[in-house]
Amino acid sequence: MNKLQELRKILIERGLNISVAESCTGGMLAQHLTKYPGSSSYFDRGFITYTNQSKIDELGVNSSAIDEFGAVSLEVASEMVKGVNKKSKTSISIAITGIAGPGGATIGKPVGTVCFGFIVNGELFAEKKLFSGDRDLIIQSSVNFAIECIFNQIKI
Repeated sequence: MNKLQELRKILIERGLNISVAESCTGGMLAQHLTKYPGSSSYFDRGFITYTNQSKIDELGVNSSAIDEFGAVSLEVASEMVKGVNKKSKTSISIAITGIAGPGGATIGKPVGTVCFGFIVNGELFAEKKLFSGDRDLIIQSSVNFAIECIFNQIKI
């Protein structure tokens, strides 16, 4: 059984539900979470907020946070996850924002920089990772990391 299947099993057994907000992954996390039959018992909703304006409009991200820290930052990932959690009221919320490439790098934020926000049972935490590889590999690595983080938080 892979991590996704194990996560799915725990979500169902414990009656937990999940929502996501995705930027650089473009819906791939939601696609993975809804891959198996019965996913409606734990998957609530997903937001694809690819642009800065969509992060502001859909999730309530403060534009000053984007201006000050950039869309790819722990601060914006944290605001994104708070927004999706507020709208969905799920027990688990995830937000992902990053630079999948091949362009988009800035000083201090190379291609492969991805920031994650998580809320699990009301507790917020954020992570920043630097993945290597091409666009597809960075996106897949981001999805795998998000699944692994949530699995590690709830497996106990």
